Amino acid sequence: MMSFEEYLRSCFDDVSNPVEEAELYSLLNGGKRVRPNLLFSVLEGCEMKKSDGYPYAAAIEMIHTYSLIHDDLPAMDNDDYRRGKLSNHKVFGEAEAILAGDALLTKAFETAALPHKYAPEMIREIAKAAGDHGMVYGQILDLRNEKNPKAEASVLQEIDEFKTGELLALPLVLGGYLTGHTEDLPLLKKIGKTLGLAFQIQDDILDVTSSKEVLGKSTSDVENGKSTYVSVWGLKKARKYTEELFSDLYKMTGGLHFDSTELNDMIKRIEARKN
Repeated sequence: MMSFEEYLRSCFDDVSNPVEEAELYSLLNGGKRVRPNLLFSVLEGCEMKKSDGYPYAAAIEMIHTYSLIHDDLPAMDNDDYRRGKLSNHKVFGEAEAILAGDALLTKAFETAALPHKYAPEMIREIAKAAGDHGMVYGQILDLRNEKNPKAEASVLQEIDEFKTGELLALPLVLGGYLTGHTEDLPLLKKIGKTLGLAFQIQDDILDVTSSKEVLGKSTSDVENGKSTYVSVWGLKKARKYTEELFSDLYKMTGGLHFDSTELNDMIKRIEARKN
């Protein structure tokens, strides 16, 4: 069976044009593939093949990668490194990085536009999670809040519900549609949103406890004086709350109408991550 990495590469022409070169530079630059693996964990819990979800997992990863390319731009987080390599705009220039991100967002819908009983619903979920009531909305909130070093935790949680939570909930929701477990969609959404919050608090903790070499990127939030969960709560409380969120997640997965063993294993891997 073709691996997911092989499938991702196969979505593009054998001889890349300049736009695809910039797209593939970031898309194939490693990464934990958290979102694809969340989708695969739902499929495997329902005894479906991972490959059944490749097009949708690829679409999500394209959207995630586009968001990272744009997030690293000087007008946003101004990061020079991503996953241990120079950011897209440092290699191809700001204009081409913007276009590469635009192209990946568009490519995502081309990749996911396949015949399926729930095709309209899934395309709608992808658009909502990525757009002005999803990840992009969270990005706007984050930009408007970045000069507020005294932001309360509730403000950060609203940002992360959309900026991080939407794209972590999306693979679980798509998994619910692909497996026919539509009765689990609300709970899958809740699991994804909770995981997104835990994931972001982890990031804030790692920003102050790890190094650029381990993280593969600069600790820009710390350097830019942005408000984080650690700066609001302190390191001890941030860690404790993260532990509580992961505990809640394992309880939630027990309410799903399919075998959640693979999903629980994936959540455990996220809980133990170091970057």
